[in-house]
Amino acid sequence: MAQMGTKRLGVYLRKMAIDGYVVKLDLPEVRELVSLLRYAGNNLNQLTKVAHTTGNIYGEEIGGLEVYFKESQNILITLIEKLSAYQ
Repeated sequence: MAQMGTKRLGVYLRKMAIDGYVVKLDLPEVRELVSLLRYAGNNLNQLTKVAHTTGNIYGEEIGGLEVYFKESQNILITLIEKLSAYQ
């Protein structure tokens, strides 16, 4: 259970009954990717509100989103490369 990272016996027993083993990958890129996508989603929601309210959005605001999505893309590429090594 400690290797799986859970303190709940039911979760552990279900996982072992279904798969028979536990694979725990420590991939900090996933946490970073989730954070970047959350920030980008929040920014997109704010831009949508501004666009509906004023009818205008500015290039700098869209540029900020582009940065988040470009970073997310780079992390995804790295993550896919790491995961493909596990085959």
